[in-house]
Amino acid sequence: MKIVVLLKQTFDTEEKITLQNGVVSEDGVKFVINPYDEYAVEEAVKLRDEHGGSVTLLSVGPERATEALRTALAMGADEAVLISDERIPDDEYAVSKVLHAYLSQENPDLILGGNFSVDRGSGQVAIRLAELLRIPHASSITKLTIEGTTAEVHRDAEGDLEVLSVSLPALFTAQQGLNEPRYPSLPGIMKAKKKPFKTLLLEDLDLTEAEVQPATKQVELTLPPERGAGRILKGDAEDVARELVGLLRTESKVI
Repeated sequence: MKIVVLLKQTFDTEEKITLQNGVVSEDGVKFVINPYDEYAVEEAVKLRDEHGGSVTLLSVGPERATEALRTALAMGADEAVLISDERIPDDEYAVSKVLHAYLSQENPDLILGGNFSVDRGSGQVAIRLAELLRIPHASSITKLTIEGTTAEVHRDAEGDLEVLSVSLPALFTAQQGLNEPRYPSLPGIMKAKKKPFKTLLLEDLDLTEAEVQPATKQVELTLPPERGAGRILKGDAEDVARELVGLLRTESKVI
């Protein structure tokens, strides 16, 4: 079984976000594997051990993403591919096109990714990729079982459970609860240094800069306003309700 894991390097979730000139500052920031992608890596390694085959890590990002890929190799993946080119914009549409250009030549049996990335939170890239590849997909899975060329997945659907039967090849995105990601062992870290690692540019994918133009444009980026102090409304229930509605309209502007 040929398994590909889509992986992204993101800020550590405990890092404080600061802006400089409208851009997120990366000075002194710790980067990690996107937490939801860790579930995808773990599931891929488990499936490979059960069914045989290989696990390839695939990432689009800056050179620093090498560290995250090496960590995932130490978790047990077999090889890694980093598509790193400054001409690729940080846009879900463009990134999915780049991934498609690579994977359309690889013909994997299974593609796994995280439900969303904790930095942008859009949850679009994997689903866009599945549509470009014209393969079935399911998001937010919490269980995956494969029998032959059929996968049964349990999907978290806003608190409800969906059980789906999907023909392979297919793409699934992992939700918390799918498994418990392992920590890289010392032997795994040492082996990761010798595992195949490939870095590609747009030219290697027969893509031009014009073909990966973003579909969206970031106009402005600001931190949310500081949370104000709470207010206690006093009086009988009718007066409090009237005052609350008035504040929601005039100050909070939510109604």
